[in-house]
Amino acid sequence: MGLCAGVCCLLVGAVVLSCSSGDVMSRDVKGPDAGGNGPLRYLLVYFIHGDGEYLYHDSHGVSVRADEVTVAEARRIAEQQSSAEVFIFHAKPKRHTLFVFPKSDGEMFYYRHGILAGHEEYRRGVETAAFARESELYRRYLGTNRDTTARIFLYFGHEVPEFDGEGYDASYEDRPFTVDTLAAWLRELTGGRRKFDCVVLSTCYNGTPYIVSSIAPYARYIVASPDNLHLSYFSIHSLGQLPDSATSDASIAALTNTFARSAFETLVQSVQTAVSVAVYDASRVQPYLRSVGAAYERSFDAVKQIPETQRARCDCAGIREFERPDMATGVEILYRPPRFGQSKYTTGHSGWECWRIGNTP
Repeated sequence: MGLCAGVCCLLVGAVVLSCSSGDVMSRDVKGPDAGGNGPLRYLLVYFIHGDGEYLYHDSHGVSVRADEVTVAEARRIAEQQSSAEVFIFHAKPKRHTLFVFPKSDGEMFYYRHGILAGHEEYRRGVETAAFARESELYRRYLGTNRDTTARIFLYFGHEVPEFDGEGYDASYEDRPFTVDTLAAWLRELTGGRRKFDCVVLSTCYNGTPYIVSSIAPYARYIVASPDNLHLSYFSIHSLGQLPDSATSDASIAALTNTFARSAFETLVQSVQTAVSVAVYDASRVQPYLRSVGAAYERSFDAVKQIPETQRARCDCAGIREFERPDMATGVEILYRPPRFGQSKYTTGHSGWECWRIGNTP
């Protein structure tokens, strides 16, 4: 009977723990107004997706999880930023206590003036809508100081799907996730008013007309790769040396280009595959996006008829419908061809990625 009672107590304890993890759980930190009352010159919001296959081996054969490395680096840089407000959201695989009771699978770190002012764990599956828990935390912690002059949003993960999207979260395979889902969250974060000055998509193959047009209403500049990153995420090292302020259009453009250049140079030194980092001026690319919008939508209809394993990407410059006089307007592309294979002779990239439909140009 004693054994039975002990097991029951253990199960009750597990249930209590499980129920607690369903709510947002505060940690022993300073509070949302920590770090003094000085002006906040920057707002940085990271979302780091780790609910999938992010394991790789470095040049020494050591196992590394790309998402965990990025979280650690983002936290290290946040501690250096005395004039910034920083949110770091980390989506992790679903876990259970005693193989039954769900535990937290989301974690937030909130920094203000370089001080960890909030650390909470939460369950992403409690809400049916993606980013619902993150939005609640963002609203609750966002400081009352409105002197922020530069706002940066960074997304790290696998390629953000343009359609379908089932299975993006390994723990919630039935909950679809597409760029429309991400754009809706950006709309919520901006409140339909001030855009992010820069949105970074550290993902594969997301420098496409549809992706950029979806994100553009909520960003002044977009940094993305039209090619494959192979889990070699954009370096965020340059964010550790932010200027005192970035108030003008020129200073925002310079900050964005510095980030892109730093990310490109780090990738060039790290991988042998193709490296492409593009900066899109969200307002200046609009004429091109409007001119190719219908053609890109037709490519959706065609590619959906092809098995996923046969779908392929290519430079839009190789497709007649997308070669327009204003194709390069508003796009800065940094490109290095792969060190091996037939593509090593490629001299450049348009900065736009398209679906390859058959062999027609």
